[in-house]
Amino acid sequence: MEISNRMRELFERSRARAKSPPASTYSYDIHNFARTKYKDCPRWEKIARSTAAAIENQAIYIDREDRLIGRVYYDREKRPEAPDPDFDFNMQMIAETKNDHPWYDELARNQLACYGSPGHIAWDWSTLLRYGTEGIRRRCASGLIRHADDTESVNFYNGVLIMLEGLENWNDKHVAELEKMGKTEEAEICRRVPRYPARSFREAVQSFFMQFIVVMKENPYGGNSPGRLDYYLWPYLENDLKNGVCTMEYARELIEELFIRIDERLYSRDGWVESVVVGGCHSNGQSAVNPLSHIMIEVFMKYDITHPHIYARIPPNAPKDFLTLCADYVVNGGNRAQLLNDEAIMKALVLNGVSENDAADYYCGGCMEVGVQGKTSDFLFTGYQNIPMLLELCMTGGISLRSGKPLEYFSHPALTEFHFFEDFYSSFIAEAKRVLWANLQYQDRLSAHVEVSRPGFLISSMVDNCLNVGRNMHGGGARYHDYGSSFIGIPNTADSLYAVKVAIFDKKMCTAQELLDALKADFEGYEELRAKLLKIPKFGQEDPEADGMAARLTEDLCNIYSSYVNRFGGNGKPVILSFRWATSAGSILGATPDGRKAGTPLAQAVTPQGMAMTKGITAAMNSCTTLPFELLSGGASTMWDLDHQWATVPVTEALFTSFFKQGGHIFQGNVTDVETLIKAQQSPEDYNHVIVRVGGFSARFVGLTKDLQDDIINRIRHCC
Repeated sequence: MEISNRMRELFERSRARAKSPPASTYSYDIHNFARTKYKDCPRWEKIARSTAAAIENQAIYIDREDRLIGRVYYDREKRPEAPDPDFDFNMQMIAETKNDHPWYDELARNQLACYGSPGHIAWDWSTLLRYGTEGIRRRCASGLIRHADDTESVNFYNGVLIMLEGLENWNDKHVAELEKMGKTEEAEICRRVPRYPARSFREAVQSFFMQFIVVMKENPYGGNSPGRLDYYLWPYLENDLKNGVCTMEYARELIEELFIRIDERLYSRDGWVESVVVGGCHSNGQSAVNPLSHIMIEVFMKYDITHPHIYARIPPNAPKDFLTLCADYVVNGGNRAQLLNDEAIMKALVLNGVSENDAADYYCGGCMEVGVQGKTSDFLFTGYQNIPMLLELCMTGGISLRSGKPLEYFSHPALTEFHFFEDFYSSFIAEAKRVLWANLQYQDRLSAHVEVSRPGFLISSMVDNCLNVGRNMHGGGARYHDYGSSFIGIPNTADSLYAVKVAIFDKKMCTAQELLDALKADFEGYEELRAKLLKIPKFGQEDPEADGMAARLTEDLCNIYSSYVNRFGGNGKPVILSFRWATSAGSILGATPDGRKAGTPLAQAVTPQGMAMTKGITAAMNSCTTLPFELLSGGASTMWDLDHQWATVPVTEALFTSFFKQGGHIFQGNVTDVETLIKAQQSPEDYNHVIVRVGGFSARFVGLTKDLQDDIINRIRHCC
């Protein structure tokens, strides 16, 4: 995979700009316009006009060699001295969002009801490719007639029209600059798109990119995803190839330029995670893998970039060469691969109320959150809960083992007050419902707030059914309005519950008080008891009862979420990942009944914890796939770090295909040898090129905190 001289030069200039980007005034402009020019407008109009004006006011950057036009920057932003209170980009600024539960803040401090992040959405930008801004404008005009008596709808359609004009005006500024530079071909393309439907592959890529960088200003969050880029662009390239107006080599270079441009904007933001999902299937179940699917993976492997993240959907009938390419991507792709199992994930979506046609159009946003492209609101990832901490508090009667302090608003009888395991387990699940529902109730309050403070007019115009019903994606316009959230530490909690059952209630190894004393002492002076606890079977060792406890716990937590009905009839949506939290959630946790020491990291998502994977990767995967993945409608991540000498392409292909046949959802892991990581930790200046898989995202190893580095170094490297 050679890099042409043009692309090498373009990449080097891009990397230089990325390391020292121009300053941006966007944040300052949007609030300045709101406080001056549009201060007397109604809230919806102030937001729309200030956003559009700030977009139009951005500087224009075009290089002589650019084929793809458009650049924006995030770093070195001039900040407003006084943000306008009618905007709320972080969704937590305004006092009216305070939760009804006085104990919510206390739960949040202990990571029991933690707020996540807006974004993590893939909108249907193919609408713009097919109809252009003019086509969307006509749909707004029709909506204004249909909903003339509905003030909210009228405001929504007018907000979309204002943002469309802002997009067009900013695009026209590029046209004017291109004409000054004598770049007539690029000027003609930008004069046509995104205003009108794309006619060629190059026009489609240009239309996608211009709207993408503008939407990312309106909706400025990590995790926002281009989604199925290969799927929606392929028909344009296929037609061009058929008519002889484009070559594969030209298309490949255009994709290279697109990826380099995205990475330039996000060079300093490894955790931002804008993901492209390639491969997958059509709505009829047939493979949708196409030549662009291959090109996008190959291009990403070719360059030293971390964005956009490229994730591969594996359909049931995936072509053999695509499977081999995906295995090569895992082994030689710099720890950036993440593979998704179409059959299992689509099954979970359908069981959660998504139509089969819509399920086929799923995407993986940000880390691994599963949603439906262009039909899901950006509440796809709203938080996470530290389930082992919840168990700790239920065992101690509300006292943190690490701090020794009781939680003021947490009331639960201690483990010593229970005579039967089933009574304790039932009480624990009841408390889990109280805590988890508090988080979902909080999301309802936030949802109602951002409906007016963050209406997202432009992005909502590309989310079904917003233009049909005349509401933004936060106000009931999105077809699916579920609140996604993650249970951290399911394997740890399951192993601890099973240890409590065996050690206290079944085999009487110790009393409840003796166990609590041992946990409080972090097993100092209780080494014999810890040795016994470590020998109790664990999830990951193919023990039916230990695996059964993990499956039972997962099912019960999922049922808690699915039983909640939010303000638009959606439910809680389990999104199981660990991101950076395996270390932070473990750091506040005391010792646990499974023998784990205090403060150590938790397991990665639903991957068995390291000390449980004593029988090899096959046994660990067999245990893992006993979980009810069909209930995990937001996706369930796993992390399988592999020994670099053992993980050949054929071995890796056999691993993930076997895992997927058994129903696993998501496969990822590191292949870099531990010795290299230790050297990188010691001499970071020499190892900036080393990229690792953290947990849902990839990042430069030397840029991670030491606790994350240590966690990655200490993970098991499977070799058989």
